[in-house]
Amino acid sequence: MTDNSILFPPIEPYRTGFLSVSDIHTLYYEEAGNPKGKPVLFLHGGPGGGIQKIYRQYFDPAFYRIILFDQRGCGQSTPFAELKQNTTWDLVEDIEKIRSHLKIKQWLVFGGSWGSTLALSYAIRHPQPVLGLVLRGIFLCRDSEIDWFYQKGASDFYPDAWEKFIAPIPPDERLDFVGSYYKRLTHPDLQIRTEAAKAWSIWEASTSHLIPEPGSIHEFDDPEKAIPFASIECHYFINKAFMPSQNYLLEQAQTIAHIPTRIIQGRYDVVCPIISAWELKKALPLAELRIVADAGHSIEEPGIKKELVQATQDFKSLYH
Repeated sequence: MTDNSILFPPIEPYRTGFLSVSDIHTLYYEEAGNPKGKPVLFLHGGPGGGIQKIYRQYFDPAFYRIILFDQRGCGQSTPFAELKQNTTWDLVEDIEKIRSHLKIKQWLVFGGSWGSTLALSYAIRHPQPVLGLVLRGIFLCRDSEIDWFYQKGASDFYPDAWEKFIAPIPPDERLDFVGSYYKRLTHPDLQIRTEAAKAWSIWEASTSHLIPEPGSIHEFDDPEKAIPFASIECHYFINKAFMPSQNYLLEQAQTIAHIPTRIIQGRYDVVCPIISAWELKKALPLAELRIVADAGHSIEEPGIKKELVQATQDFKSLYH
């Protein structure tokens, strides 16, 4: 590992490709690390966030065959910011298509924030290929979690950032911010979509670190990042993540109780409050919950980094 970071050194993919998964969607994927290594799948957040180079650095490249992909509509996947045929269960089946395409029998699944939602959804539908789960910043996509972050709750901790978030929405439309943003994020006028996308994305970036990092906020000045992130995220949230019920992931947890699972959660995560991680741990008695005392939500929080790398190191023992 590098001296100034607990992450592994930066690496480039040894293989990249595109996989058609529907009549309109094509996914970008990449493989890094050891081509003959043990497979691990990285699931990015959002939904709509896309993959970043740093995500490859949470895994020992000598041991792991690291698979990453941009989910529908974001990153290098096409079409850009497409909401049609874009649901949780479409993404779950995409994961299986990638696994089949890459001829992988079983793999470790690693996901944070929305990635934890998707990892749980995938494991519940397809438990057999899942050797283990490394989950960060648990998000169960319930109304209570959406309301906390986009209506009333997190706003009390970040009133300065909240004021910027609500600015594009007229006072008479503020009883339902998700609905009001959805109208703007799906508006035919690109300028209206862009303004809304930037405000939506910057709100999340402003609250993701225990100590705010301006760099993470400024990256959403780029519409190429802000539009897919905000529009896809809002699309999922207004549709309640396409879950059969409010507590679906907790209700189905017994089907994956046998899968080795480590949950890593920042104590002061305002985006995905710790109560969801606590409730998931109760639903998965054999899972290990590690609470990072001095961390917020971001995967790049120092304490979160340390625990995630430790998990990927510890889970090497799952492979025989």
